[in-house]
Amino acid sequence: FDRLRGVLEKTADEGTHFLIPWLQKPFIYDIRMKPHTFSSVSGTKDLQMVNLTLRVLSKPKVEKLPEIYQHLGLEYDEKVLPSIGNEVLKAVVAQFNADQLLTERPQVSALVRNSLTQRARDFNIELADVAITHLSYGSEFSRAVEQKQVAQQEAERSKYVVAKADQERRAAIIRAEGESEAAKLISEATATAGMGLIELRRIEASREIAATLARSPNVAYLPGGQNMLLAMNPSRP
Repeated sequence: FDRLRGVLEKTADEGTHFLIPWLQKPFIYDIRMKPHTFSSVSGTKDLQMVNLTLRVLSKPKVEKLPEIYQHLGLEYDEKVLPSIGNEVLKAVVAQFNADQLLTERPQVSALVRNSLTQRARDFNIELADVAITHLSYGSEFSRAVEQKQVAQQEAERSKYVVAKADQERRAAIIRAEGESEAAKLISEATATAGMGLIELRRIEASREIAATLARSPNVAYLPGGQNMLLAMNPSRP
């Protein structure tokens, strides 16, 4: 800065330089990349509120430093980046539904990066990196997501119950068909062999009962019908 000529168009690089005392005054800018982080609350296309945090790496255009000083001063980045960052975030988020911000996050990030880089050029600021570091939803949307998850779990449970009932029904049908086929075979065998097959089954059943009673000495077997009277001794009082 020159007291007679104002802001000079020429910038001085790093190193040793001469200036006229009192007449000239230097203003030093840091031209290295610096990180900046800012947050924004934006509304989505389906009217849900979203909290986003954006991180950018920026530096000024060296050849435009005199113009930056004239219009923005030394704290150019603190004046410009939060403002245009919120502007871009709100414009981009408004184009997507709340769930799309998660499912299409790479596309959202690319759109934010391109829009913010183009907007920063208007203020002679270069951006090296733009990234969404945090994304969260409002309490109403969180409750809606939780309710949706519960509904999906109930739907899966209902599907399982229906599938289990269907399997049990099929098993019952197969079992009934097997019993029907067995009864049919027995009927055909009885018609062919006469009552001999039934007597054979009765003898096999009697053997099984006798074997069971032999293993259980404390169990007494009383035959049914009038044969039970034959086991009684009428001579005893």
